[in-house]
Amino acid sequence: MNPYAATVEAPKYPPQLKHKVIFDTFNSLKPTEAMLLVNDHDPVPLRYQFEALYTGKFTWDYIEQGPTTFQVRICKL
Repeated sequence: MNPYAATVEAPKYPPQLKHKVIFDTFNSLKPTEAMLLVNDHDPVPLRYQFEALYTGKFTWDYIEQGPTTFQVRICKL
């Protein structure tokens, strides 16, 4: 069983669409479901956006932290 309801491989999207795809994917999750974000750099600015938009409504856990691949488990609370 896949522990993730969805996976977003951010480098596959053009820069102007990355955050939209990520937020649309997060919004489609049911409570307690998680998504996997795969990126080619540490998505710290994205985490700040999540904290501003979804305060207390998500968890953010690094699965892999570089140097070339970053994977983050984002769970909807």
